[in-house]
Amino acid sequence: MSDFAEIVEKTSIADVYRADKNLSGVVKKTKLIFSDFFSEISGNEIFLKPENMQHTGAFKLRGAYNKISQLSDEEKSKGVITSSAGNHAQGVAFAAQKLGVKAIICMPATTPILKVEATRNFGAEVILHGDGFDDAFKYSLELQKKFGYIYVHPFNDREVILGQSTTALEIINELKDVDAILVPIGGGGFASGVSLATKLVSPQVKVIGVEPENAACMKAAIDAGKIISLKSSDTVADGCAVKTAGDLTFEFCKKYLDEIITVNEMEIMSALLSLIEKHKLIAEGAGVLSLAALNKLNFRNKKVVAIVSGGNIDISTLSGLIDKALIARGRIFYFNVQLADKPGELLNIAKILSDENANVVKLDHNQALVTNSFKKVLLGVTVETNNHEHIERIIRALNKKGYEIEKIDMLR
Repeated sequence: MSDFAEIVEKTSIADVYRADKNLSGVVKKTKLIFSDFFSEISGNEIFLKPENMQHTGAFKLRGAYNKISQLSDEEKSKGVITSSAGNHAQGVAFAAQKLGVKAIICMPATTPILKVEATRNFGAEVILHGDGFDDAFKYSLELQKKFGYIYVHPFNDREVILGQSTTALEIINELKDVDAILVPIGGGGFASGVSLATKLVSPQVKVIGVEPENAACMKAAIDAGKIISLKSSDTVADGCAVKTAGDLTFEFCKKYLDEIITVNEMEIMSALLSLIEKHKLIAEGAGVLSLAALNKLNFRNKKVVAIVSGGNIDISTLSGLIDKALIARGRIFYFNVQLADKPGELLNIAKILSDENANVVKLDHNQALVTNSFKKVLLGVTVETNNHEHIERIIRALNKKGYEIEKIDMLR
């Protein structure tokens, strides 16, 4: 048995309840929200666990606080360090401030200023270094070695995992007859904690991890029976863009997770749009992984909790994801059409679109783009539509009037 497997075997329900006691009065007990919409589309009773409404906007502070609170006075006096450009940074900063411990957070120099300032506002010292996470991570290890700081890993740490496990206790206490819990997976710390607590308290409850198809490092590891590193982890769920699962989290997930579902990029963006439209809740890409997997469950008429893990997303990124989701659903349609360069042609197009109840958002009228004729102009059109069927009706109506259009794929 490996050292990591032994840690898993020795971790008990008493450890989970100890972490829960440590976090009492510190974390917000986010209440479940029943979702008519997600229930209808999935065939199950769906409850949301909104950790996007947690202090710092994500579940991460649970693990960070539990880890730092367990340090000895001598260790606390040394200060803590970590590297992160996201939720873990704010979780560590928040926890350190609460516990009166110095915190150093290494973030890539490319980190958006809003995230940097949010972390500094919790009293942490932020050091910007390198072009990406790997650079910041390596530099944080150099600083730890040089100054003797205590490292707070974002997922591959027993006390961090135990902190995350308290989410499951809250779910089970509030919904005692829950049948299944869906939890997102990045490096595996959240899934490790949630599955650990669930199986030790209510072993009959199914725990399902959800990963992006483009960054499914835990599924790859469990399928292979060993940790492997992905070649890439490019996903809109950037909080779960992890190439290599943790060696400790691998052992926890292998023992306690029932299943892992993967979801594609369009499914993630569609889930984000649905959450905003139907529940008026903002989440990040990683935060809606559980919602994106609801249509892939192989059971019906069960009580299911989908954890919305975080909501820290900047407005420009959110806007881009919403636009892509709208395009994928057929709610926005882009096309080009060549028109004769004479009065009335633009009006004809507008009338056809109006008759088909398509709302024009933008028109780009450009003669210079038509290279094969001086008597033609190119019209670029953006319209709001109802669905893909509506788009096809618009195309047929334009074709009937003699207009040939070029559909523009804005998702490429």
